[in-house]
Amino acid sequence: MRSFGRLPNDVSSVCASWVNSIGCHHMQAVPIHQQLIARFTNKPDVRNELAITYLLQNRLSDAKLVLQEVLRRWPKDGFAQVHYGFVLRQLDKDYENAVIYLRAGINSKAPGTQDGRFYFNLGDSLQRLGRQAEAVKVYKRAAALQLFPSVYQRSLYNEPDLRAQPYWTKAETTYVEYLNKLELNWQAIRDEALSLLSRHGNYLDEAESLRDTGNWQQYELYSRGQRRVKNCQKAPITCGLIEKFTAAAGCRRGQVKFSIMQPGTHVHPHCGPTNCRLRAHLGLVVPKGPMLRVAEEERTWKEGEFLIFDDSFEHEVWHNGTSLRLVLIVDVWHPDLSAMKRRTLSAI
Repeated sequence: MRSFGRLPNDVSSVCASWVNSIGCHHMQAVPIHQQLIARFTNKPDVRNELAITYLLQNRLSDAKLVLQEVLRRWPKDGFAQVHYGFVLRQLDKDYENAVIYLRAGINSKAPGTQDGRFYFNLGDSLQRLGRQAEAVKVYKRAAALQLFPSVYQRSLYNEPDLRAQPYWTKAETTYVEYLNKLELNWQAIRDEALSLLSRHGNYLDEAESLRDTGNWQQYELYSRGQRRVKNCQKAPITCGLIEKFTAAAGCRRGQVKFSIMQPGTHVHPHCGPTNCRLRAHLGLVVPKGPMLRVAEEERTWKEGEFLIFDDSFEHEVWHNGTSLRLVLIVDVWHPDLSAMKRRTLSAI
């Protein structure tokens, strides 16, 4: 998370912003912030800047304490409200109070509050609470402000002028040769994935708090354009095929992984972080019952075939069957992304 570029309007805030902009290490910045707070005791902006520094360090608990103090003294500070709501959502999964603070901060229209991340977290919190109609209103408002590409496509790390559609065909991706090669070898890939399942500890629980109910685990082979060497040693056929597929192996905004889902699993509606990739699912074990919704259309998987979609669009998964579902997830660069962008975009 980065500073949201709040524009300071007094000397104390200029000083605090300077601390965050001169490039000093965040750990070194903390005592300077604390000195500024001691000097400018009645300036909420200085305390807010310390909270931002803690957020940049992923010290959410420390940021929470600072923001609590700001809101104790200045309860209507919109900048503190949105960040406090963000922390409640991310750290505590306190969706009820996250909604209260995020909504109040956004509605204040204070500098730094009109950011897609806050609308994203507000809408997501509402969805987790089952308040879908309210969430849609939030997403529509953000899309109207051009904070999201559209109501359904709510990724935050985007490049302009990339085709946007929920589902894709193999031909549309331009990667037909490589996708066909993986499909041709799907049974060998399946056998590797199942052999990993027989060994305890290989598959890890999904770690992004996307699962509502059930059991959903993954085994990562590539991440952010880097080969997971130890994992690939246990899946040499799959990784050997992926290694030749540079749009997947080198996708620094994606992953390649086996994904196993047990019956009774529901994955919350969510959006991926970027429009720079497409997500291809190769069906390996597909019983009756699992379903994928992307935007407004539901589809299911087929063994030995790819189901390709743009995961920057809202998507949701149900598994109402009676046996496990297993797929190979292959993220690839969006075909419209230039070679230069593929080389220079930061990893996600």
